[in-house]
Amino acid sequence: MTHIDDLNDRVVDAPSDNWVYKVLPRPVWPYAQLARWDRPIGWQLLMWPCLWSSALAANYLAAGGVLDLRIFVFHLVLFVIGSIAMRGAGCTYNDLVDQNIDMAVARTRSRPLPSGRVSRTQAKLFMVAQSLTGLAVLLCFNGFAIVLGIASLAIVAIYPFAKRFTDWPQFFLGLAFSWGGLMGWAALVGSLSWAAVGVYVAAITWTIGYDTIYAHQDKEDDALIGVRSTARLFGKRTRQWLIALYGLTLLLLWLAFMLAGAGILAYLGLVIAGGLLAWQILVLDIDDPVQCLALFKFNSRVGAVIFAGLVLSLAFV
Repeated sequence: MTHIDDLNDRVVDAPSDNWVYKVLPRPVWPYAQLARWDRPIGWQLLMWPCLWSSALAANYLAAGGVLDLRIFVFHLVLFVIGSIAMRGAGCTYNDLVDQNIDMAVARTRSRPLPSGRVSRTQAKLFMVAQSLTGLAVLLCFNGFAIVLGIASLAIVAIYPFAKRFTDWPQFFLGLAFSWGGLMGWAALVGSLSWAAVGVYVAAITWTIGYDTIYAHQDKEDDALIGVRSTARLFGKRTRQWLIALYGLTLLLLWLAFMLAGAGILAYLGLVIAGGLLAWQILVLDIDDPVQCLALFKFNSRVGAVIFAGLVLSLAFV
């Protein structure tokens, strides 16, 4: 049976049986919660545009007979590590900025900062440690990719404040979360192309879509405290907006695949992903917070299917 003190050291919107609470000592729990290690969906969604872009670049290079498979695999590993580190740093930064807002929202007031289990100084030091890990990963890439990665920090810095001045904070999240759509290609090719830009913009529209679903969990609290979101903006028209956003995602990825000369299985993966996105729209109930969270998490499977199609297509390039 779970001890009552254990429950008091957890956050209400994370699974209580997560590995964090089974493996890590209790003093580490608040830091794991700051980094969202108990909620891997965040780093997974940050990771997929990186892997899509890298795998699409691999298709492009393989078509020209110049793909180094070892470097490609090494980059995939780096992007996984970097996604975990930078998502954690970003969440810690976001919690520092939003501490007062989190105290006013039922779902977030149990987080480490608003609950007082971590001080602001401790959170800042932890954010720096995670950022340094991300920097170490970034320095493994070529010079162009390094500069491109550093440029993303401006968008990352703005995002936590977006909900205060626009109804489209999900757009700013998309700008930041989708940067890997550029990074994967740049790291492998050493430059950018319209194919990489297509992946980036596609990932932005995908992010706006799935994060709108996520934001429907908090729309009542957000309305009370004046936090803005596309969930509140779209309201009952959310399904129509998702059709447009997800449809644009699929179209842009299709064009990017064509520009890069992707193999046939990449398109098959995209068709399957389209079916998964259509299913989300069909079953969505914006007034069911539990379902909204489940559908939000389901998008990691969409990302995995698109990536799998790109990797398998390498055999037919």
